[in-house]
Amino acid sequence: MRTSISFDLTTRLRACAVYGRKVSQAMNVRPRASLARVLDDLGTTLLDLAHGDPARVRDIGGVVIYDPLDAPVLPRHALVLGVGVESPERVTGLLRELGEQDAAGLVLRAPVPLTDEVRSAAERSGVALLGLSRGAPWGHLGEMLRSLLAEGDVGFEEAESLGGLPSGDLFAVANAIASLLDAPVTIEDRNSRVLAFSGRQDEADASRVETILGRQVPERYARVLRERGVFRDLLRSEMPVYVDSVLHADEGLTLPRVAVAVRAGDEVLGSVWAAVTGPLSEDRMVALRESAQLVALHMLRVRAGADVQHRLRADLLRTALEGDEGAGEALGRLGLAGQPLQVLGVALDERAPSGRHAPSETAQDRERLTGAFALHLGAVHPRSAAAAIGDVTYGLLPLAGAAEDAESHALRIVQEFVDRVGRRLPTLAAVGPVALDVRDLAGSRTTVDRVLRVLREGRGGRTIGVLDELQGEALVMELRDIARARGDAPTGAVARLIDYDRRHGGNLLGTLRVWLDSFGDVTVAAESLFLHPNTLRYRLRRVGEVGRIDLADPEQRFAAMLQLRVLPPEALPDVSGE
Repeated sequence: MRTSISFDLTTRLRACAVYGRKVSQAMNVRPRASLARVLDDLGTTLLDLAHGDPARVRDIGGVVIYDPLDAPVLPRHALVLGVGVESPERVTGLLRELGEQDAAGLVLRAPVPLTDEVRSAAERSGVALLGLSRGAPWGHLGEMLRSLLAEGDVGFEEAESLGGLPSGDLFAVANAIASLLDAPVTIEDRNSRVLAFSGRQDEADASRVETILGRQVPERYARVLRERGVFRDLLRSEMPVYVDSVLHADEGLTLPRVAVAVRAGDEVLGSVWAAVTGPLSEDRMVALRESAQLVALHMLRVRAGADVQHRLRADLLRTALEGDEGAGEALGRLGLAGQPLQVLGVALDERAPSGRHAPSETAQDRERLTGAFALHLGAVHPRSAAAAIGDVTYGLLPLAGAAEDAESHALRIVQEFVDRVGRRLPTLAAVGPVALDVRDLAGSRTTVDRVLRVLREGRGGRTIGVLDELQGEALVMELRDIARARGDAPTGAVARLIDYDRRHGGNLLGTLRVWLDSFGDVTVAAESLFLHPNTLRYRLRRVGEVGRIDLADPEQRFAAMLQLRVLPPEALPDVSGE
């Protein structure tokens, strides 16, 4: 693929970007993360301004889902998604709360209940009211908003451009192409998922509107395209493909489409689709083909930028969790400086015990886990941060309430996450203590690592933990590490029992282990070994004689139990007792 765009096309695209109504507003004449930008790019199809002044706030501080049962912490100038908020009374009360926290806007499911009380509350609070179109999923809106507001996410800005348009801004590219073709445009990935769209989508047909609302080409329409060989032709040809109208029983005729594949060398990145009234002129067909080259550059920039952002965020999080000299600066770039934080950790559950689905150990699953955890924490607190370091995804969560309630609050958060990902991504989760300053972060991360190790190696299928409940197991594992590193071998009574069992084919050591695990209860131990209690008592007498150990002495019992627990498994025979 050529990496340059013809001067004529570049000039026309730049002109469209400067003089077109939509594109001129998408350029750098105003902040990218603004409420006006959101309405420009998502308006008419996903969002409508119901009441208020979108120009009052120039920078949106974050996107927050409102939860009446667990009020979220709002950054300054937050855009709040009022999921389930419907009645005028609730809207009025919520506007009052959001005004006190200097929120930028409130999104409600359309139609927005614009009573006199609601209008008055919106005007007093200064919070803009937006309506989300019926049929559009809240998750879809959240993804679009995160895409629009992601610039400068880790403390730096980029001013570069490609073809006269902001680098990686697919919405600005879609608007420029739409102005060039005089037709509404979508940019889609290889799976027909909408990455960006232009304005004027209301001039298209019901199928296009459904595509925007669902962020996916409807299956019934995609099936027709497959049957007609449209996707095949797109993959084979570098020229735009004209698609005749499609007749649907309930919708009538759709508008024709012109589509072109977006390529980077031999790789197909996606496609550009324009809803047209008829075949394009030869000049516009050439322009669409050359526009696809510009789209490819921006899509590659988005991909590269996402990779860089992920790596940078992981590096900043790693630096912060190490607690060294650069930790303070790293927290500042993450927007988390100067506040108490809590370290959380999640990892794939690879134990796969009988009766559960074994989780995949591929990098793709870990990426999915990291993305899902970052999204989950972002809904809880807009200033949270999450990144994968090795096979663990760590999260930094600002303290939202009293320190004494932090652990229970964090446990609820990770429990909800583990329940949400379910069997698709079986997950282990750990909660560390509150870090009051940057010096405490390294210790909190170490605690998370200790808990995750206990969960991985522990028994009982436990998936969530804190050190207060698992410290004993953690200490035993760490003592086992010390013993393995020094090459410690069994001594004393344990060594004598091992030697006897090897020479005589006995199981005195297993008998001792089961009896100790049963707190010295002969009946319970005998049932575990499927023995008569008298037979077990005889074996215990032999344990005392062979091992030269006084089982009535608590110190000697503890010494034997400690060796059985701490010595690495390779230093001991099978002492399961079976």
